[in-house]
Amino acid sequence: MRRPAVGSALFFLVAPGVVAGLVPWLLTHWESGSAPASLRVLGASLIALGLPVLVHAFVRFVTEGRGTPAPVAPTSRLVVGGLYRRVRNPMYVVVGAVIAGQALLLGRPVLGVYLAAFCAVVAAFVHGYEEPVLRARFGEEYEEYRRSVPAWRPRLRPW
Repeated sequence: MRRPAVGSALFFLVAPGVVAGLVPWLLTHWESGSAPASLRVLGASLIALGLPVLVHAFVRFVTEGRGTPAPVAPTSRLVVGGLYRRVRNPMYVVVGAVIAGQALLLGRPVLGVYLAAFCAVVAAFVHGYEEPVLRARFGEEYEEYRRSVPAWRPRLRPW
């Protein structure tokens, strides 16, 4: 389990670290625009709540899936526990929420445009790559999961 943990930690730095850290910084240099205090508080809350949720999702890949979220070192088991009982793509949802939080906190519309681009790219990746790979790898187990758990909008009751 050590190798998946190290691989997941490295992938965490590379993928969400770049997408929700480096790129927003390159776009804004963390300079604030003007945003009402209520939006700044909401933005800070999305960021603060999102980061532990993202870590939890990565940990599930190591502990339950016995692998990493990286396509080059996939899990040997389908990850369906924890947050994955409520939504199939919690990592993408949370990274999007963190970017939205940054846009609100900083009051920078460029991050809203970046969020829209992020969502489009992720949706295309999930539909064009991830779902076919998971279907081929896990068959009916994945199909049942896919029928039961929404891709983007979390269920109120876990599956």
